[in-house]
Amino acid sequence: MDVRLGQLRTLLAVVDAGTFTDAAAVLGVSQATVSRSVAALERALGARLLQRTTRHVALTPTGTRIVGQARRIVEEVAHLQRIVEAARTEVLLGYAWAALGRHTRRLQKTWAAAHPGVPLVFVQSNDPTAGLSDGTADIAVIRRPLDDERFASAEIGLESRYAAVATDSALARRRSLRVEDLTRYTVAIDSRTGTTTLDLWPPDARPAAVRETPAVDEWLTLIAAGQAVGVTSEATAHQYPRPGVAYRVLRHAPRISVSLAWWRDDPPGHLGELRDLARRIYGWSGAVEGV
Repeated sequence: MDVRLGQLRTLLAVVDAGTFTDAAAVLGVSQATVSRSVAALERALGARLLQRTTRHVALTPTGTRIVGQARRIVEEVAHLQRIVEAARTEVLLGYAWAALGRHTRRLQKTWAAAHPGVPLVFVQSNDPTAGLSDGTADIAVIRRPLDDERFASAEIGLESRYAAVATDSALARRRSLRVEDLTRYTVAIDSRTGTTTLDLWPPDARPAAVRETPAVDEWLTLIAAGQAVGVTSEATAHQYPRPGVAYRVLRHAPRISVSLAWWRDDPPGHLGELRDLARRIYGWSGAVEGV
């Protein structure tokens, strides 16, 4: 079986883009090259992966089973490439939504004083692993369980939950809120990388509606327009002040556990120092608790 990494990347590009033409634009090659690459992959596997029409492509049942594993293989190879890179002169700390909120600058400055030759660089990646899976980050800030045995993690602190509401709403006139106060509103949720799920509300007091948002900017825009409310960590409130958006602490809501994560089989250099420094800055006690 002569399956090549480039063929898998091309298949994923077609699936993600939706058409051969759009995939070619993403990859910077001709449509004919994309077609040949996918056809060669299908010959190598001995199975049809895509159903082609004049307007779009769709995965066959076999293609649906293949594409998940193909994505995993591409991610693993990206990780291998990161391992064999030349000696890294910086530490890349990934995050999906907010970095460390009000602690971000203090961590950077304290790190820079202790490691003047090894910059700590924050990189945003709207991915459940915050950039670990594709090699964008060496270490990632995680605020939701990372159910993947390839990665290890360590808690560094806890954060309060905040509601985000439009500044001209009645909710903004209150100093603090409860999750029940948001029930009659549409709640904007990022189910891929966000920290908010419907389990935050009692079963008999769920929000009136839910709207999926793929990234923090769209989330903030919806809230500022009064089209939704949101629930997030205090880090978001500190990192993303936005005209039209008011943040209010949520009373009696469970706090959010903040962790650092990394590849289990390849702990990055300086991991222990970064973990310990972040814990000191957060005042970490080692116990998860509610408020």
